[in-house]
Amino acid sequence: MNHREDILAKTGFQFFGKISASTSHEIKNALAIINEDAGLLEDMMFMSDKGMAVDPARIKTLAGKIKDQIHRADKIVKRMNRFSHSVDKPLADIDVGELLELVVAISGRFAYMRGVTLDVTVPASPGTITTNPFFLENLIWLCLDFRMGAAGQEKNIHLFAEGTEKSVRVRFTKLEHLRNIPTGAFPGEEERALLGALRAEIKTEAKAGEVIITLPRKMLR
Repeated sequence: MNHREDILAKTGFQFFGKISASTSHEIKNALAIINEDAGLLEDMMFMSDKGMAVDPARIKTLAGKIKDQIHRADKIVKRMNRFSHSVDKPLADIDVGELLELVVAISGRFAYMRGVTLDVTVPASPGTITTNPFFLENLIWLCLDFRMGAAGQEKNIHLFAEGTEKSVRVRFTKLEHLRNIPTGAFPGEEERALLGALRAEIKTEAKAGEVIITLPRKMLR
């Protein structure tokens, strides 16, 4: 294993572990709410067995809350399943817009804890490329993680993709504080390793508050 492969393996394991831990925390939160509401239902049934009046509307409300949390947990699990399968193939045809939506979704808890809002615009004509899905997800995450500190006063980062005949560009906008970040601070060794593996390029437009990643339409082995 050469130096770049060692970096890719290390950052990949860290990324997968971080997302897995965050996802399990989200599922645990949903289960905790279900458990609490189920306990309240049990209390109400106990009251009913003792001949005490129970409000049917309250039972209906609690049942609805439990159902909502089940749907929430199911959505989280499906998202994690999709993310996990991104390591299945070293090369795959992917929709860049859909991949951005996935990374934004799995990054949502981290953004919330830092007071940052993430949003993504899916292009009208989605850009499809042949690349390593997991490496690209890792690169997008590292860019988001670093750039959350460069979000402007509105604490919002917007992502969208635009395509040309031979490439697709992923743009991170509304980064008002980019000009305050020291030159050379980004990309670091991990990002450069991923850029090399993806045959991609990155450009920082400090005045415009943008970071642009350019990806080839087809990444050969």
